Amino acid sequence: MQKLLLLGLALGVLNILSAQKLSRTEKKIIKTVTTQKGEAIDFLKKVVNINSGTLNLRGVKTVGEVFSKEFEALGMETSWYDMPAEMNRAGHLFAETRGKKGKKLLLIGHLDTVFEENSPFQEFTMVNDSIAHAPGGNDMKGGNVIILYALKALHDNGLLKDAKVIVAFTGDEESAGKPLDISRKHLIEAAKRSDIALGYETSTGFNYATVARRGSSGWAVETKGTRAHSSAIFNERVGAGAVFEMSRILHRFYDEVRGEEFLTFNPGVLLGGTFTEYDPLKSGGTAFGKTNVVAQTALVKGGLRFISEEQKEKAREKMRAIVAENLPGTTAEISFTDSYPAMGPTEGNHALLDLLNQVSLDLGQGEVLAYDPGKRGAADTSFVAEYVDCLDGLGTMGTGAHTPEETVNLNTIEALTQRTAVMLYRLIHK
Repeated sequence: MQKLLLLGLALGVLNILSAQKLSRTEKKIIKTVTTQKGEAIDFLKKVVNINSGTLNLRGVKTVGEVFSKEFEALGMETSWYDMPAEMNRAGHLFAETRGKKGKKLLLIGHLDTVFEENSPFQEFTMVNDSIAHAPGGNDMKGGNVIILYALKALHDNGLLKDAKVIVAFTGDEESAGKPLDISRKHLIEAAKRSDIALGYETSTGFNYATVARRGSSGWAVETKGTRAHSSAIFNERVGAGAVFEMSRILHRFYDEVRGEEFLTFNPGVLLGGTFTEYDPLKSGGTAFGKTNVVAQTALVKGGLRFISEEQKEKAREKMRAIVAENLPGTTAEISFTDSYPAMGPTEGNHALLDLLNQVSLDLGQGEVLAYDPGKRGAADTSFVAEYVDCLDGLGTMGTGAHTPEETVNLNTIEALTQRTAVMLYRLIHK
């Protein structure tokens, strides 16, 4: 609590010192954000208390309807895109202005959370005067609120009507609907019509932003051996069996693929024995075998994280080569599934960071640095990074995302909204 008070005092002093760096219009914008602080927190509480777990389709759409009314009040055109019923995903909210000034901006958030209707964690509750427990409040309804109230500040000062802004709130970021070419179609189309994308996923710290995110990919290895009495293992007729072959592959993955910066891979599920059954819907399975029978089959499911398509393909080629060198009496196959592409640390992304940093300095909020991409997961900005310059991690601060201990720091929402509002103003009007 004392640290938060000191942070507030320090920001206040720095704001005074840097006031001459802000234009008259920018001073009006930050004043508007200040007057709306209480309203913004009340609105955050309202949307947090509507359950919108990814699979609660009605809840996701309800949160979308609440935001839609607010965007329409700003003069924005809103659209809801339903997903096909077989995908079991609610859909996405888009809001857009039709102005002609400045850069065309794509502001990205998501409506869904990891907390489904059966979760015991359902309500916004205050911990103290600045911290709240809030399911999805940090990841990422708080980021959505920053987008909304930054745009409100521009609107209230007559600065939004000539802007070119698209807001995209997906309804399935926490568990993207498959196939991705359908669930991310509208987001990618919006990116192709934009110049810049700003993502409002949870912040990694008050003075950090994300210029790069690793992509994610799935992989699976299946090995086959000769079923026989264990006394015959290693002979020419039986060979090594499926489990030894799987052990060889995983050990060589560890020794020969591991080590490159930003590249990680994890075998998350492993089954082996005489028979195996895997249920992808439950992400689990069963195995049957006996100690006196050579294993006939083994299966591993894993994930791969990478900073570029080149790094991903290089790792895949190494893995394929290892899988192809079988122990006697065994065969092995590896397959890959794409999920989130990588968001690389481009020059354009760093230029956006420079702009954000200057805004932060002008506001007296301190320097903003690039966050280590090896410590961030994939997000919706990854899908648009191929088409536009991107910056992410601009949302609220908090702790414990994806856990029943998730918190959102209410003390920093005002400052982060001011930062966004001034940045948007400069992108649109300068």
